[in-house]
Amino acid sequence: MTAPASPRPRIDEEHVVPAEDARSWLLVPGSKPERFDAAAQSRADVVILDIEDAVDPSQKDEARRGVIDWLSTAGNSAWVRINDTSSDFWGADVDELADAVGLEGVVLAKTEKPEDVVNTFHRLGARTPVVPLIESALGLERATEIGMAQGAFRLAFGSGDFRRDTGMWATREAMAYARARLTVSSRAAGLPGPIDGPTTEESLRILREQSEWTLEYGMTGKLCLRLEQTAVVNEVICPQTSDILWAKGFLADFEAAGGVVRDGSDLPRLGRARKILRLADAFGLVVED
Repeated sequence: MTAPASPRPRIDEEHVVPAEDARSWLLVPGSKPERFDAAAQSRADVVILDIEDAVDPSQKDEARRGVIDWLSTAGNSAWVRINDTSSDFWGADVDELADAVGLEGVVLAKTEKPEDVVNTFHRLGARTPVVPLIESALGLERATEIGMAQGAFRLAFGSGDFRRDTGMWATREAMAYARARLTVSSRAAGLPGPIDGPTTEESLRILREQSEWTLEYGMTGKLCLRLEQTAVVNEVICPQTSDILWAKGFLADFEAAGGVVRDGSDLPRLGRARKILRLADAFGLVVED
């Protein structure tokens, strides 16, 4: 008897997940340089060195310098969460990071208008992608315009500050509109799926449940606060072996039948199969037929 296929595909450990498909976005305090190497070697698809909320104002300059020094070391690369455009620190953030060799992109805190993205993008040299962090009611209302701004790469949800701004609870029902709105805005702007806010609970069971909410609302990434969260997020936001085998089988049957649409269900299934296999490739998943 043939053993059933494992629900989890094998992962190519050397594979680098492209940022447009990245699932786990690990935030690391910029004032803790001793954590940078471990984060870079972790299961996180993307590492974000945080010089915004994670750093006291009195330590901003020192943290920024430490981040730039690390990024300037051969082989090191990461994204950086920078301060918002209305802050006293934004100008120094973009000017000093503009020449950082290992800078892959920036996450822009408290984005509330398209100009925030455009100004940041150009100040960085018009070559560094910007992930606008939507953290307020005003930012959410303008999410589509923000997503369409030059330099915008993916939208992200600053759920904690959004709750503080609106007074909403952290429940799935209370946050449903905001998550769905970011997904619709991302699609309308022609961007990849948005990045959900982090789970603050230490329980990995709760993290798994909330990562499933991320998927439920069409979001395709999630901010992480701790190293151990990244593996859970990657596992949940990922095609399973059964999905990949179905996609391979459907495409094989479709091609064997001449690649001709046979009924109204073929095109949706064709799109789903191709998406599954594209993601499997993006995530470095290996499934033996």
